[in-house]
Amino acid sequence: MAEKRGFAVATSEGSEAVGTEAAASQDEQRLHELGYRQELSRAWSGFTNFAISFTIISVLAGTFTTFAFAWQNGGPIAVSIGWPVLCAFVLMVAFSMAELTSRYPTAGGPYWWAHDLGGKGWSWMTGWFNIVGLVGIVASVGYGAAIFLNATLALYSVDIFGINFADSAHILGETWLLFFLILVFYTLVNIFGDRGLAMMNNISVGWHLLGVAIIIGLLVFVPNDHQSASFVFGERINNSGLHDGSTGNLGFWLLVLPIGFLLTMYTQTGYDASAHTAEETRGAAITAAQGVWRSVFFSALIGWFVLLAFLFAANDVEAVNDGAGFVGAIFTSALDSWAAKLVLIIATIGQIFCGAAGLTSASRTWYAFSRDRGMPGWAVFRRVNRDKVPFNAVIGVSVFSLIVAIPALFGKNNIPFAFFAITGICTVGLYLAYIIPVYLRLRAGDSFQTGPWNLGRRYRIVNTLAIVFVILVVYALNLPYTPAGLPWNADFDSSVVNYTPLAILLPLIFGLWYLVSAKDRYQGPVRTLEEDEVTAGL
Repeated sequence: MAEKRGFAVATSEGSEAVGTEAAASQDEQRLHELGYRQELSRAWSGFTNFAISFTIISVLAGTFTTFAFAWQNGGPIAVSIGWPVLCAFVLMVAFSMAELTSRYPTAGGPYWWAHDLGGKGWSWMTGWFNIVGLVGIVASVGYGAAIFLNATLALYSVDIFGINFADSAHILGETWLLFFLILVFYTLVNIFGDRGLAMMNNISVGWHLLGVAIIIGLLVFVPNDHQSASFVFGERINNSGLHDGSTGNLGFWLLVLPIGFLLTMYTQTGYDASAHTAEETRGAAITAAQGVWRSVFFSALIGWFVLLAFLFAANDVEAVNDGAGFVGAIFTSALDSWAAKLVLIIATIGQIFCGAAGLTSASRTWYAFSRDRGMPGWAVFRRVNRDKVPFNAVIGVSVFSLIVAIPALFGKNNIPFAFFAITGICTVGLYLAYIIPVYLRLRAGDSFQTGPWNLGRRYRIVNTLAIVFVILVVYALNLPYTPAGLPWNADFDSSVVNYTPLAILLPLIFGLWYLVSAKDRYQGPVRTLEEDEVTAGL
């Protein structure tokens, strides 16, 4: 009997090993069908794939750093009601992208889908929108983490190396220095190998879940009293300076409230990471597709609970208004000092996890686009090191994230308005990259060959709702933040201009680049299995 039991165990273990090898073989075979050899390490589980998108969305990042936009432009209703309604539309985008991920489980993600569905011109535009958006995400999340780290150090009255974080003399310079150090940390984490990143993303999920539970608990039990449900679900605020602060006219609903939507739109980005890491994920045709939509769904649910906790704890409305809607004003006014510090520490670490994962996603896109000759210097950026990490792409993303953060050194009243526009630019860039292939898939209709995870005949309504939502994204994020940001205003101040409309110029720049030179050089995805022939023809 013992021998039989031993034989059974050995057979079970052998079957499991064979099953894993078979799954890996299927992944590699599918990648070969798409024209690529397996170069990245396929060591990630479906959970890890979900974890990276969940981490990049990060309810400890976007909900904290962009809460002020919703508070100032709409008030509690922009948060309590705006969040779930908008997240329902975001889920339509995620479902649409999940179907495409299942059909094309490759690191190229949206630009690869766009090429197969529309051709190299669509692919070129999509790829560059995706690159711009992801680099902006790395920079904005890193800078947001630096803001919260600065606030935490200020609460602890840290004074080190001649830098006093407790005063307000050099806030912009000090925050930029912290951003630089955080970016260096991101880079080091990303060049130490795939398995380390996988472990970090798995830990991040636990940190977010536990951190959210602690923060909600503190906001529920520590304050002596809370706001009413009528305040949370009915109060309107207009601190933008537009329409004389009115909260009842048509201008409020069409020109002020939509600005507050940035909270949801910016937070719910980055879930394309599950697609970009498909070549590192086992069973990617299903697990990577699930990672896309599941990360959005769970972030939407958990994020709503977090935001409601903020609003119910916001007893001192005047303090929050005086803090320009900064969520930290809720913590310091409603919580004891120790509790406020704990919330900021939890959020800061969560944001650091988020930025590190963002760099992973951005570098994979940079690597994939370089592999397909879409990036200048592609021969350098397409290389992977002996640990199968796209080292040069990681460095490239880090350097450009640093460059785009330079506007953060300048601002007014210690607020880097020009840099905050990057959140709008990267959000618009990402959603345009997301929606172009969705539009092309809708155009393809029933002729589209689906993967194992698909929408069936529901794709028409899901894709259409996704497109409508992205039109709203582009409209809302290009509205002026304040009258002083309008060039024709007598009190015009360039430091408070919403520079997000620059994202609208990107199609013109990239389109002109494509027509002048890139159309002859960029042919869309280059099959690495046929690389010798392609290279010989260059």
